[in-house]
Amino acid sequence: MDLGFKGKVALVTGAGSQIGFGREIALVLAKEGCEAVAVTDINEEDAKKTAEAVMKLGSKSIAIRADITKKPEVDAMVENVINEYKIINILCNVAGAILHKDNVPLDEQRYETWSKQMDLNLFGTMYVTRAVLPHMRKQKHGAIVNIGSGSTHQYSFGVGMYAISKYAIDLFTRQMAYQEGKNGIRCNCIAPGPAPTNFGAVLREGAPPPPPEQYNKMREAMLAAFPLGRMGTPADIANITVIMASEATNYITGQLIHVSGGNVM
Repeated sequence: MDLGFKGKVALVTGAGSQIGFGREIALVLAKEGCEAVAVTDINEEDAKKTAEAVMKLGSKSIAIRADITKKPEVDAMVENVINEYKIINILCNVAGAILHKDNVPLDEQRYETWSKQMDLNLFGTMYVTRAVLPHMRKQKHGAIVNIGSGSTHQYSFGVGMYAISKYAIDLFTRQMAYQEGKNGIRCNCIAPGPAPTNFGAVLREGAPPPPPEQYNKMREAMLAAFPLGRMGTPADIANITVIMASEATNYITGQLIHVSGGNVM
């Protein structure tokens, strides 16, 4: 199937981690024929590694350091991509993080963490989208794919600002789809389940690794919550993200797709 990426330019945020979703999304976009895939991350050296991997697959790429919580840096990042490639057809908003542990009572949570979590996951995504939007409107075409979270439909982790910030992404996606559809711009959201990346590092912070027997029991208990019998991988997330950014799904917008092996239904 031709996904319609010939001549297209994509921008992928949060593409620095070498075991993360963003890098894998950038690589799949390149494999499927994007002319150029610009990658950004707060860690410039890691972003450069991803850009090099993209170029080895035959696509053009530039790596840009940007903190998406800072609007001037976001505006400069998008301007950099436009100056280089003249156009942005696809935006994948991947950058984000979990900044707190689960199951901390509300009255023990730190206000500063609330603010930082919303700045990164919600406002960062909005800053990037806002900066790209005028260019997509001008060309009367664009595909935006936001990375949400299955945690928005799971309530056993306590009152967590991470899940709340991602729930806001769900609503933002639908509002964008409704408002910008008339401009030929689609917006969808992919909600990953747990995957073996560094994304949830804060959840394990300060905890010693469990002994092998305990680890095996914990793993078995976790896998029992997945009807398909395994956790997700970056490739699972990248494949559906790229399909939703493609011309094969050009009549789909405003949708939230859970990719969690049935962990969330």
